[in-house]
Order: sequence, then structure tokens, then C-alpha cells
Amino acid sequence: MKTFFSEDHRLHFPQAELAGGQFVTPFERPSRVEYVLRRLRERGFPAPEDPGACDMGAVARVHDAGFLRFLETAWEDWKAAGHAGEIIVTGMPTRHMRMDRIPASIDGRAGWYCHAAETAITAGTWAAARSAAASALAGARALGAGARAAFALCRPPGHHATADQYGGYCFLNNAAIAAQALIDGGAGRVAVLDIDFHHGNGTQTIFYRRADVLFASLHGDPVEAYPHYLGHADEHGEGAGEGANRNYPMPPGTPFAPWAEALDDALAGIRTHGAEALVVSLGVDAFRDDPISFFRLDSPDFLEAGRRIGRLGLPTLFCMEGGYAIEAVGLNTVNVLEGFADA
Repeated sequence: MKTFFSEDHRLHFPQAELAGGQFVTPFERPSRVEYVLRRLRERGFPAPEDPGACDMGAVARVHDAGFLRFLETAWEDWKAAGHAGEIIVTGMPTRHMRMDRIPASIDGRAGWYCHAAETAITAGTWAAARSAAASALAGARALGAGARAAFALCRPPGHHATADQYGGYCFLNNAAIAAQALIDGGAGRVAVLDIDFHHGNGTQTIFYRRADVLFASLHGDPVEAYPHYLGHADEHGEGAGEGANRNYPMPPGTPFAPWAEALDDALAGIRTHGAEALVVSLGVDAFRDDPISFFRLDSPDFLEAGRRIGRLGLPTLFCMEGGYAIEAVGLNTVNVLEGFADA
């Protein structure tokens, strides 16, 4: 299985995240990747390949042009406005506010294009986000060339990024970009399976009214967990997308057995959908010791999850998402990949 990865991920390392009413070192940090790379080496995976430059035309197939311009220029605009620190949003448009005018000031535009204030922008964020999308696109090209599977070690992650908003540590929706690239490359139908603990709200909204991309997500119930306002079981898709959205919200303390039951149901839905390729949003924060999640999966459970996904028999691209128990993130991530390979 080929792995695609860019050292440019290191360019994004905010020094602060607002959590629990105080500023802390971000849970989503560069060292996460080092543990995954180390485990890949230990288990004999081929050396990662650099994905090369990002095809921004492919990114623009998923993301709003104004949003992309904002991400490209945000840091320069922020510094030009005289701000000394990182871009941390202090206000967003909410109920009872106008939604038809984008502010001119960088403060206002940052709030317009953001949906979660824990996610800061730094000088290197745009380059890092492009490199993550490039890895996802390289993986999609590998599948298009006949590979059974590929792993895009994306950082920053992507599944919370909507067509025109960042948040949840995500700026460009790597999995959605890859899924669209597979469609553009000739696949009639594609599925995105999100096994990250947090609901992939961005991916859902991007494909919610489409029949050609099925989205299925296993996640903490949004009544209890981020992103709070999307991810309920009654969200089935709209218009042409009716029935092509499947959510599996689960309560605090969920162990592997009911989680695996939901996974099997999602895989059955993917099979019924007639998907010709699969993109997996590979978050491993369902792990029992994850500091910002509340499921109870153990490391061997990720091996079994990989086996079940592998038995589906589809060309599969894994795109790295979350997982914040830093010292276990490599073990759990590679367990999924090895389980898939064993299927």
C-alpha cells in the first residue's frame, strides 16, 4: 500500500487552542504524524512518497472560490491589519444576523469563513493545507491507476471543512476532494466512510444533495459531542441525495461491539449504493484513551475494523483525520491499514 505524505504539514503548528476556557497546546499537532510514520516503518510499509504540487483545480471542484481566496491571503491580511498573534476568530454570523454581506475587515472575514474558534491560522497554514489535499489527490490517482489501496497521511485533517468554512482543525476537505477526483476520473459512484469519532459535518454538507457520493459516518452523538449541530440519525440527504447520507451517532462509553454493528450496517449500505471506490476518513479518536472523545475502542479493535472494510472489496483510499492519544495514534492507524491488507 502506497503512502503519500508531505513534510509541509509542519508549517501548520498553532501555538494555542481554546479548550475548556483556557489556551492549551493544540491537540492536533505535528507530532501526531511522527508516530504514524514510525509505526509504518516498523511494520515494513513502503517509504512514503511526496505528493508533489496540489492541483488547485481539483480543490476548486469542492470548495468555494471566495473561501479559497480567503485562505490564500488571510495571513498577509491579518499581519497587514497590525495583529501580532495567530488568527483566532472572536465572532461569527449567527441567528438573527445578516448572511448576505461578507465583511471587508480580516477579523470579519475570518469569522465569516470559520465555524469553530479552536482552529487558528498561522503563517504556514495555507501551504500545509494544500500539501494535505495534494496527498489525498495523489492517493486518488493511485486508485485510478489500478491500486487496491492507498494511504494519504493528511495533516491538517479535513472532514470538518465545508465548501466555504474551516474549523475543527480542518481547512480543505481532503476526503471530499479525493472523492470528487474519483468521480471526475470516471467512477460512477463513490462512498465516503467516516470512522473518526467526530461527525464529518463538512463532508456531509458537500455531498448532501448528490446521489453519486454516499456519505456514512460513525461518531459521538452530536447532543454530547462536537460538532454539536449536525450528525443526527434523521439526516438522510436531500433532493437527489435522499438516502445517500447515513449517520450513526452513538452515546458516551460506546465499546467495540455496537460500534462494529454500526460499521457493518454502513458497509452494507455502501455495497447497496453500488460504490465503485471507497474513501475512508481515517480518524482513530474512537480509542478509549483519546483525550477529547468518549468511545471505548481498544487497539486490536482497529485491526478488526480494517478487516471489515477490506472485505468490502473496493479500491480504497484512507485519508488521515483525527486521533489525539498521541503515543497510540501510530499503532491504531496502522492497525486499520494492516487489518485491511489482511482481509
